[in-house]
Amino acid sequence: MRQTWRWFGPADPISIAEIRQTGAQGVVSALHHIPPGQVWPAAEIALRKAQIEEPEDAPSGLSWDVVESLPVSEAIKTRTGPWRDHIAAYKESLKALAATGPQVICYNFMPVLDWTRTALRHPLPHGGTAMRFDLTDFALFDIHLLARPGAADDYPESVQAEAAKRLPDTDSGQLVANIVAGLPGANDSWTLEDVRGLLLRYEQIDADRLRRNLIDFLGKVAPLAESLGLRLCCHPDDPPFPLLGLPRVMSDLSDYRAVTAAVDMPANGITFCTGSLGVRADFDPVAFVEALGPRIHFVHLRNTRRDMPTARPGFTESDHLAGDTDMVATIRALLAEQSRRQAEGRDDWQIPMRPDHGHDLLDDLTRASQPGYPLIGRMKGLAELRGVIAALS
Repeated sequence: MRQTWRWFGPADPISIAEIRQTGAQGVVSALHHIPPGQVWPAAEIALRKAQIEEPEDAPSGLSWDVVESLPVSEAIKTRTGPWRDHIAAYKESLKALAATGPQVICYNFMPVLDWTRTALRHPLPHGGTAMRFDLTDFALFDIHLLARPGAADDYPESVQAEAAKRLPDTDSGQLVANIVAGLPGANDSWTLEDVRGLLLRYEQIDADRLRRNLIDFLGKVAPLAESLGLRLCCHPDDPPFPLLGLPRVMSDLSDYRAVTAAVDMPANGITFCTGSLGVRADFDPVAFVEALGPRIHFVHLRNTRRDMPTARPGFTESDHLAGDTDMVATIRALLAEQSRRQAEGRDDWQIPMRPDHGHDLLDDLTRASQPGYPLIGRMKGLAELRGVIAALS
């Protein structure tokens, strides 16, 4: 597998020079400063490519392998407002990327929140920290802070009672900041009123309608991607169950079967994130790869540990080899898929993967990196995964 590393651009406290030392072969990046719905200019794409591949006018030995993400706007997801213009802009961005950029384009179709955690730096016994989702803390946010109408009906009485009990001792501002961090482009200007406004857009949108909107979007952009030699890959819901009364449509194998069958072409593919999918107790990574392996264009290798096997469990980001997902079996299945592709003669037989998330360890604890994206924690994860790949190979 091709070992890659996510980089957030020049503002990332982890430099390209440091990424080289991790042993990564390629970089996963995006133009995070361009809002969803706008065209990615060719000049900006070329600049990001140069920042990765030739920083300070000297070859880095790295390549820009995957775009993560070319975001899908809320207008497209809801088919409201300027959604047609946004699809046109998405197509123009694909054309610009095909001319100079990477061929693998990751995106997601999660309503409002790109991901959700209640703690971004939860203390671990060894002194490091990890990202965590606690359902009771989320219920506290939903019922008491956001005050979403009908929110209490979404939680068992025991969770409601515990949330009310925690309320007096909770740092409400920090909890709101942690959850709002999952908004695309979130910053200090987001308020609870902003979130309420975003939720209103989905009042008449259930899972069936959201899935139709996704399939319609892919029906418009995937044929173009196919003609350009690009591979689109949808990231799963994170976490893979409904929150805030919002629908989820990419949470398990059946969801991916439905969407890949509806737009049945190689360009309509999958970002196989074991961390997101693995929160579900019924996730079988080997069965997933065996069922839809030919459509997997990008892999996030990450692990989580569930609190309990419920429909909506709390979970903590674990060591890459120590969570609920059998990472050795997962990698074995992915290597078998690569061998099958190679025997077929596919040009894209080698699947790009990256160590997704990591614990804050050692110097990470004093470096202001993106939550979940520390240097040492991810390098540890990459080294562990590299060892598994070497052993299985």
